[in-house]
Amino acid sequence: MNPKPVVIVFDVNETLSDMTPMAARFEEVGAPGSLAKTWFAALLRDGFALAASGTSEKFAVVGAEMLRDAFRGVALDRGVDEAITHVMSGFGQLELHPDVVGGVRGLSGSGFRLVTLTNGSTGLSDAMFTAAGIRDEFEALLTVEDAPAWKPVRAAYEYAATACGVTPLEMLLVAVHPWDIHGAAKAGLQTAWVNRSGASYPSYFEAPSLIVGGIDELSEILSAQG
Repeated sequence: MNPKPVVIVFDVNETLSDMTPMAARFEEVGAPGSLAKTWFAALLRDGFALAASGTSEKFAVVGAEMLRDAFRGVALDRGVDEAITHVMSGFGQLELHPDVVGGVRGLSGSGFRLVTLTNGSTGLSDAMFTAAGIRDEFEALLTVEDAPAWKPVRAAYEYAATACGVTPLEMLLVAVHPWDIHGAAKAGLQTAWVNRSGASYPSYFEAPSLIVGGIDELSEILSAQG
């Protein structure tokens, strides 16, 4: 049995933030809203490819260049540079999923140390948490921009463990993405998969330590462990 985690490390994009409004950002520039998911998947793909080859680039840089390609042939209602800026600025307007605020406060109140580890910018996390009134619940906001590589490369999780002064096993990675769960598990972390949609977990990835429907449920489970 795994020990009780000391530090809970959260993925941010989609795990804590509700990215549904990003589709509207595409529609507002004349592009199909369905393009949002395709673009985000392509953004992650190229970020992973950079990580796998031993290099890295900022999330915003990859995202903007992927948008330029995604908008090719689309009848935009403004210039492509302005459209890219409009879509990328949407990240700064995102809000948290309804289960996050209460769950985060519950975990913090139970004595867990809380941090984030995002492939994106900590500035966006900071603004989102501040607006929701939970910024002070987090000990640190970490980003792979300060690590050797993007998640799910082992070095990203090891960077977080070192920054928090704990071993990987003393950390619990919380994410909605199975690829993030798999990477963290392979790096020695405990994991909690957030499954809000009732999806099936891929059999080819390392299984999560816990499966929860939201951050509030995670708080209830971990707090009950004493």
